[in-house]
Amino acid sequence: MNLTRLFAAAMLTVSASIASAADFNQNFCDSTLRVDYIFGGGPGGVKVMLDSQSKQAGWAGRRHRLNEAPIAGNGTILVTDPVTGDTLYRNAFSSLFQEWIYTPEAKEIDMSFENSFQVPLPKKEADITVSIRDNRHEEIGRLTHRYRPDDELVALRGSNPMPHQYIHKGGDPKNAIDIAVLAEGYRPEEMDSFINQASKIVNEILNYEPYASNKDKFNFVAVMTPSRESGVSIPLKGEWKDTAFGSHYSTFYSSRYLTTPRVKKLHQMLEGIPYEHILIVVNTPEYGGGGIFNNYQIAAANHELTLPVAVHEFGHSFGGLADEYFYDGDEGDTYPLDVEPWEPNITTMVDFDSKWKDMIKTGTPVPTPWVDKGGTREERMREAAKQKINPNQVLGAYEGGGYRPKGIYRPVETCRMRDNYYPTFCPVCERSLRTLIDFYTLPN
Repeated sequence: MNLTRLFAAAMLTVSASIASAADFNQNFCDSTLRVDYIFGGGPGGVKVMLDSQSKQAGWAGRRHRLNEAPIAGNGTILVTDPVTGDTLYRNAFSSLFQEWIYTPEAKEIDMSFENSFQVPLPKKEADITVSIRDNRHEEIGRLTHRYRPDDELVALRGSNPMPHQYIHKGGDPKNAIDIAVLAEGYRPEEMDSFINQASKIVNEILNYEPYASNKDKFNFVAVMTPSRESGVSIPLKGEWKDTAFGSHYSTFYSSRYLTTPRVKKLHQMLEGIPYEHILIVVNTPEYGGGGIFNNYQIAAANHELTLPVAVHEFGHSFGGLADEYFYDGDEGDTYPLDVEPWEPNITTMVDFDSKWKDMIKTGTPVPTPWVDKGGTREERMREAAKQKINPNQVLGAYEGGGYRPKGIYRPVETCRMRDNYYPTFCPVCERSLRTLIDFYTLPN
């Protein structure tokens, strides 16, 4: 064993950690700046507009690798030094607005969508830039505005947080990944039910790798946000409820797509509570949900598939993973075939080297043919789930994914990002999630 080399490597790690901490302390307070925006557009084009700014004590996000984003997403928020132009902080995201612009409705009418983002509070004047991109990774909207520490209209928030309790605490919010779990459609007297369902969902997420072996790196805090009415709005049934965040099914006229339009209120209800990611638990037995990368996840609490669907949607909202299922005969336009998707678990083969090509065993054909093993896929997956096993699958590039049967490829026959009954993430999804966890919690 070369002790000199080991010592040198250890010192480099320590030095990187110290430098990273110094960069944070040099440029930022141990506080949070929340910036609220309106993304709007339609036939008249796209526009990003500033709504408001507010600050609160404490910063729950990362304090290292501040000028990096682990995944590209469909948008970027930057904090830059107005004098030097240096990037002080960077993060990526996606938004419901960027999904809406590909709907038929977007060709006929302009609409607006709320979006809110958190950045560490700058000590000095700083420029904040938000840019959003289309599915070809081309910028379609941008706004830059100046933050001034002496701006009296940047409100100080968080002195009276909502009632909350931790249902899993792995570490200090300064070091762990903090997820806030919000109640939607629960009246005050129903909060015991909310805590019970939220705990089941969190426990299910933490049963999957790579979360299971990294439980000490996650905090989940349940926030008891009350609604005036119990349940949630289901437009197809003519049911409209007065709930905390106005969540409803039939988003973009898709019956099972459950979302909330009140993104700003989500963040207002979390003032004074450390969080980086948001999970909304909705009091309904209807099937459905949604997950938007670095934005929020929403889960129906009382359906028989609540738990596996919640894990799947967390893969979207936290992990930036793509859907690996597809619809026969439905080409769609979410992923152009001449552009490599930014999501790590699907590929158009435009830049397969950047995906999981390095993981495929030598000699495996790419594209990879699927060998019929008998029975339907659902039957095999149900049996696998019952036995709590991971069926042996050959890692390759199987055609069909990202909603398209042709031209988009996934890593294995099936995965938690494709089937509700599949018991694990595939090796590609697991590697990507593990890399993301490390990015948030380990120094350079």
